[in-house]
Amino acid sequence: MKPIQQMEPLSPTAFERLRNNNIIQAWLVLILTLCFGSSLAGIQMTLGPKIEENKLNETLEKIPELILGAEGAQKLTESGEKLDVIPRSFVVDKPGKKAVYNVYEAFDKDKKRLGWVVKTGGQGYADRIELLLGVDPEVKTVSGIFVLEQKETPGLGNKITFEEWRGQFKGKNTETPMGVVKGGKAGAGDINAITGATISSRAVTDIVNMAVADLKGPLTANAEGGK
Repeated sequence: MKPIQQMEPLSPTAFERLRNNNIIQAWLVLILTLCFGSSLAGIQMTLGPKIEENKLNETLEKIPELILGAEGAQKLTESGEKLDVIPRSFVVDKPGKKAVYNVYEAFDKDKKRLGWVVKTGGQGYADRIELLLGVDPEVKTVSGIFVLEQKETPGLGNKITFEEWRGQFKGKNTETPMGVVKGGKAGAGDINAITGATISSRAVTDIVNMAVADLKGPLTANAEGGK
């Protein structure tokens, strides 16, 4: 019987050589990353203006509720009346920088100032949080907040959008900064943290406190001047 001859190992194909080449793999990853990044940038450039337009529309839609409350806004709608809303921009000097705020001044049909709505934001747990903050004409009391944009953890941090939690801010005095407490033991000047989302809760509260601190003087001066 003739001995079985062993076959010569096949030489790797061109594809296998490419697959096993670490340098080529690294370049492929880099190229794919650049392509993906360029695609995202293109999408953002295309959708960016539309997103901002939607935010503006939502802001204008929420102003009556943030100034008058849900019931007051409903009555206003039923009466066929609208608030006279004037957009303003305030620049606040801060150490090493300037903070620019978009503010909406709201009047009734008799030209009586009803309050202000401030668009503001800051870093949350996962990403930036954008808020609408309503305050009375003298900036003494918070009349409401609305979360315009957030990417907090679903089921935890995203509860900052729930009316049950946001409602805590309504009626809070602005004379002293609000604190955040756990376990449902909030005092008159405190906000109860969302269970499992203290960082998100504190982020929103800090954003509100910062906007009040920055704008209390300018808005009060503007109100006293009757402008």
